[in-house]
Amino acid sequence: MRLNNKRPNDRVAVALVLCFCVVAIASIYTMRSNLEQLDLNKNNDKINIAQDNQDKNGDQDVVKPVPTVDSTASKPDTEKQDANKQESIGNGTFAAPLQGNVTKGFSNDVPVYSKTLDQFIVHNGVDIEAPADSQVVSVADGTVTKVFTDDKLGITIEVSHGGGLVTKYSNLSTTKMVGEGDVVKKGQVISGVGNTALFESLESPHLHFEVWKDGAPVDPSEFIN
Repeated sequence: MRLNNKRPNDRVAVALVLCFCVVAIASIYTMRSNLEQLDLNKNNDKINIAQDNQDKNGDQDVVKPVPTVDSTASKPDTEKQDANKQESIGNGTFAAPLQGNVTKGFSNDVPVYSKTLDQFIVHNGVDIEAPADSQVVSVADGTVTKVFTDDKLGITIEVSHGGGLVTKYSNLSTTKMVGEGDVVKKGQVISGVGNTALFESLESPHLHFEVWKDGAPVDPSEFIN
C-alpha cells in the first residue's frame, strides 16, 4: 500500500518540474527577444542621432552670401576725376579756334621749311589759314594769363585751362577784346586773324595755334579733331 501512494506523488513532482522548465524556457526566450529589440532600438536611435547631426552640420556648412558694397555710396576720387577730365580733353573735346585749313603742321623734332626765313626751323604749333579778321575763339573754358606782342609770332594771347594745359593764339589782329585775368568760355571770341607775326609775314593770313602741357609743346591735333 505504501508503494502505491508514492507513485502518484512522484508523478505530480515530475509534472511540476516540467511546468517550471517550460515557464523558465519561455521566460528566457521572452527576455532574449526583449534584449534584441532593445539593442535594435538603440542602434536606430544612434542612426537617427547621427543623421540629425549630419543634417545640422550640413546646414552650418552653407556659405553665407557676402554683402555687396554700393559703389555709388563711396566718396569720389579727385585724382581719378581729374585724370578722366584730362583724358576727355585729349580725345578732341576742344573747340576749333577757327574754321580753316592747316597749312603747316606741328613739328618740334624735325625742322620744317619757313618761307619767310628761307630756312628750316622747328614748328611748335599749327598754322590755320583763314581770311584776315576772321574770329578766333577760345578752344575751352579757361583764364587769360597773358596778352602781349611776341617778337617772332606777333600779338599773342595765352589761356590756362587747368591741369597744366595752356593754349596760345598768335599772329592775331588785336589785343583789345580780352585782358589778363579774364575768364573765358569755350567758343568765346578773343581776337581775330591778323598779320603781326614777323617770322611768318610772307605766309597767307593765318592763326598760329599752340598747345602746351606741363611746360612743353604738344601736337594740337591730339586735342582738336
